Amino acid sequence: MDKVIAGAAEAVGDIPDGASLAVGGFGLSGIPGVLIEALHAQGTSGLRVVSNNCGVDGRGLGVLLASGRISRVTSSYVGENKEFARQYMSGELEVELTPQGTLAERLRAGGAGIPAFYTPAGVGTQVARGGLPWRYAPDGSVAAASPPKEIREFGGRAYVLEHGITTDFALVRAWRGDRHGNLVFRRAAANFSPLAAMAGRVTVAEVEEVVEPGELAPDMVHLPGVFVQRIVELTPTQAADKHIEKRTVRS
Repeated sequence: MDKVIAGAAEAVGDIPDGASLAVGGFGLSGIPGVLIEALHAQGTSGLRVVSNNCGVDGRGLGVLLASGRISRVTSSYVGENKEFARQYMSGELEVELTPQGTLAERLRAGGAGIPAFYTPAGVGTQVARGGLPWRYAPDGSVAAASPPKEIREFGGRAYVLEHGITTDFALVRAWRGDRHGNLVFRRAAANFSPLAAMAGRVTVAEVEEVVEPGELAPDMVHLPGVFVQRIVELTPTQAADKHIEKRTVRS
C-alpha cells in the first residue's frame, strides 16, 4: 500500500515514447513541474497530451513542447505560449481544441468509467458539425479536421455526444498526500488535477508534504488513493518553486 517512489526519474521512467498523458494544472498553477522536468530529462517523445493548456514558453509542458517531444495536444486554451501557436499553425503539432467545461467532464467521465455523455456545449458550432482544424499542412491548408459528432434531442433541446478520456499515464501535483495515495489539493491549484488523475491508468503525483495514513481527515481528501499509483515527495525547495503566467499589482 506504500506508494511513495524514491524520486521523479524513477516514477516516470516507464513512460514510453508515444504514450498518452493527462496533466493537471491551469496555466502554471498546480502543474507537476518536477515530473515534467524528469520526463524531459529522460528523452521521452511522441507524447499525446491532454491538459487544459500547454504551459508557457520555457515552463511546464512548454519545456516538452519546445523540445519537440509532444505530437498531439487535447486542450481548451492555446494562449500564453507562442511556441504552441507556431507549431500548430506550421503543421508540426496536432491540436484538438475542446470547450473547457467539456474537457473537464471528459476527463471525469473517463475516470469514472463513463464512455460518453451528452452536453449542450458546442451545439450549432464546428465543435458539433466538425471541421475544426486538428492539423495544418505546411502550405496552410487543413490536413486533418475534427469529424462531425452525434446530435440528439432531449426535452426539446439539442445535445452533442462527447467521449470520455482515459490516458496511459497522468501527472499531477498535490499539496498533501499520504502513503496510500490519498491527495489534498490547495485552493486554485486543484483546477484540473483531480480530473486528470482520475483519467490516467497509472497516475503519478508529486506531493509537497507526505504524511502517514490516517493523518488526513477523510472529509478533507479531494482524491482517494484508488486513483493514484505513485507518490513522489518534493523537497522544500521543489515545493516552493511555483510560478504564475502574469502578476498584476496595485501601484
